[in-house]
Amino acid sequence: MRADAWPADPGARHVVRARAEQVANPSGVISHQSAAQALGLPSPGFQRWDELPVSITLPPGHSSRARPAVHHVGSLPKSQILRDRDGYLVTSPARTGVDLSVDLDLPQALVVLDGAARLICASFVTSPRRRDYANPKYVSATLDLLLQAAETIRTTRARGAIMLTLPSRESAAESLSAGYMHQAGIPTPKFQAEIRTAKGIYFPDFLWEEHRLIGECDGAVKYTDPRAYVAEKEREQDLRDNDWRFVRWLPKEIMLRPEQVMGRIERALGF
Repeated sequence: MRADAWPADPGARHVVRARAEQVANPSGVISHQSAAQALGLPSPGFQRWDELPVSITLPPGHSSRARPAVHHVGSLPKSQILRDRDGYLVTSPARTGVDLSVDLDLPQALVVLDGAARLICASFVTSPRRRDYANPKYVSATLDLLLQAAETIRTTRARGAIMLTLPSRESAAESLSAGYMHQAGIPTPKFQAEIRTAKGIYFPDFLWEEHRLIGECDGAVKYTDPRAYVAEKEREQDLRDNDWRFVRWLPKEIMLRPEQVMGRIERALGF
């Protein structure tokens, strides 16, 4: 490619290298971390997908040229392959999510699987709305696709994480939090559930309705954007005026000190 066409963004450069790997191995399909980068799946840790080697999957019995990349070998049904906007073959969100999550602990696995589930759910409708991600029909169809991918690679380990996957969780930090809550035995909250008051409609990250408790995993934008900060405070006060309590934590806390976050939640629940 022309030098002036070489992308400045590291993620875009990773995708270009993955496409080159596929061209060098025509029977291969862009997969694993390279597919996650191409699809926009969230990373379960501090390391970005583009910081890992490019990856393709080859069908059984096919050899590959020796290149500085990760070559996997495995069956890829047509239903688990798609073409990106430029025609390159990439593993589907379901297959990519299962490929990457199978060796991860539950909280990290849910980051990838929830992200894949959101992509799958969004593909069922033209313009996805919040309620579509909680639609039982769409959720069931999404889990079926993830389970099919797990069956293809003959893994049973991923099944437990898949059955806890929910497309309604909107961020990697929410997915991590849900995984640690499950491991800690904390009652499963509702995610992005609707609360109506006289002043508005709200969708908190976590909701323990019987305890009148709302959990919020706050992003940095709430503190860097003054308008968003004020709106958040007004929202919280309205909910407090309606007898809701709050427990809060930061994304970096759930990544670095999950046991402290779980203790904070347990105390708020009265455990």
